Amino acid sequence: MNKELLKKIIIENQEFIRKVDVMPRHVEFDKTANIVFVGPRRAGKTFAMFQIIKNMFADGMPSTAVLYVNFEDERLLEMTSRDLDLILDAWRELFGQKPVIFLDEIQVIDSWEKFARRLADTKYQVFITGSNARMLSSEIATTLGGRFIIHEIFPLTFAEYLMMKNITPESNWHYTEQRFEIRKQFDEYFYSGGFPEILQFDNKRLWLNNLYQKIFFGDLIARYNIRNDFALKLMVKKLAESIHNEISYNRIRHIIQSTGVKIGTATIIEYAKYLSETWLIFDVKNYYAKITERESSGKYYFIDNGILALFLMNPETILLENSVACHLRRRYGKEIFFAKRNTELDFYIPSDALLIQVAYQINAQDTEQREINALVKSAAELKANNLLIITLDDEKTVEVNGYRINIVPIWKWLLK
Repeated sequence: MNKELLKKIIIENQEFIRKVDVMPRHVEFDKTANIVFVGPRRAGKTFAMFQIIKNMFADGMPSTAVLYVNFEDERLLEMTSRDLDLILDAWRELFGQKPVIFLDEIQVIDSWEKFARRLADTKYQVFITGSNARMLSSEIATTLGGRFIIHEIFPLTFAEYLMMKNITPESNWHYTEQRFEIRKQFDEYFYSGGFPEILQFDNKRLWLNNLYQKIFFGDLIARYNIRNDFALKLMVKKLAESIHNEISYNRIRHIIQSTGVKIGTATIIEYAKYLSETWLIFDVKNYYAKITERESSGKYYFIDNGILALFLMNPETILLENSVACHLRRRYGKEIFFAKRNTELDFYIPSDALLIQVAYQINAQDTEQREINALVKSAAELKANNLLIITLDDEKTVEVNGYRINIVPIWKWLLK
């Protein structure tokens, strides 16, 4: 690796960051901590870094104190872990002083975590991004040894999406004319998702398809040396179509084999792990299930509605539930469940005693009664009193057996 090239890249990146515009997102962290940002491709991890750098500039830090390297720069394709020290050597020859270090998409370098640990041990402040959730594995967590805090970056929330469109909800907006504009913007967000770059494109489906192809062939097929790419394609599609339902590894295997493709349960388990590691999907487990059952089945959701919609015809009911799951995943992490025993509840959040049913419309009496009955029965079993039915547009409050149930449109709920 050429040290002069590294110097050129360091200077270029400093100039670029000074000029780039950044939309502020809600990113909280200890200002003295070392951070690993993880999440799907194009969700905004790099711009979270830029936001931190801009804030440091605003607090008086000179731009020459920032060492930022993007490891997806094509000029660094031949870099290996043995070359990482050259970055520091190039910096010292340029500036001498100790920098704050930002390492973007570092997962492309094998054994990167050892370099990161050494930086932390020698008292550098370090920020890292990566698209591969294996960065959260027990092996790497052990290597980093508590020296880094993990911070997840997801696609935009609906509030952030509106902010990027320069729309700020007024006080009591849901009683003003602004509610029509916000409702209109939600339709676009609902079908196209929240990847920040998508707002720049008219043909959003084409951009999403290109992103999915990069994830599929770059982050899945190539990285994991998958030979049966057709079976994996089928699995992704079947998971997209099954979002309403709990599904087991054996069930997925039977569905794929029914198309004439041979595949074993062990391969299905591996594929599910890979899809999670590349941030394409996440799972939600049954609160009542035994440990062995939780390991073998669950509900699967996609990290973004836009990618999910690529696989569906008439997708509205599935997209609605997926939107709720994504919002809960951002807010509560992995501590979200569904509850299925005597009745079935879409979502249960133990920490907030929160029960949620998702229904596209409840204008039919039998639909409303079915959802209410499931909530009331589950509330008694789980001793919960925060009950919601999330719909597309229906809204009201009902009281049943001493329980108050709020029925709320998703586009209002996402902004609370």
